[in-house]
Amino acid sequence: MSIITRNTGMFPTLMNEFFKPDWFGGSENYVSTLPAVNIKEDDMGFHLELAIPGRNKNDFNVEVDNDVLTISMESKTEDEKKEENYTRREFSYSSFRRSFTLPETVNSDKIKASYKEGILHLDLPKKEEALPKPKRMIEIGK
Repeated sequence: MSIITRNTGMFPTLMNEFFKPDWFGGSENYVSTLPAVNIKEDDMGFHLELAIPGRNKNDFNVEVDNDVLTISMESKTEDEKKEENYTRREFSYSSFRRSFTLPETVNSDKIKASYKEGILHLDLPKKEEALPKPKRMIEIGK
């Protein structure tokens, strides 16, 4: 396999402009990416935040199978505009799937998820035996 570079300079050539795949605009500038993820750990567990704006909580699937946490989403929209002498239909499909291998310290039965203001939050609590033990005093014997 060889690497192909594309010249996306400031002044594209006339041929590139003429032979673009979409003369009507819309799909050329579309770039699909995975949502950004922040992972934080504290004494009580792990906290994941995925930036996925413009959705609702029913769009997501969150599942755990064999200590693998999988977060996925799939959506499709269809938009049709009719005016005097033309019709334009646009279809949009988007999906993603992210998987994370859970550490042995996570209690997978108590994972909670919520979606608020474009951020999908997941709380992965640690098992009781993985939590830090409180400080205790040890008496000195004779």
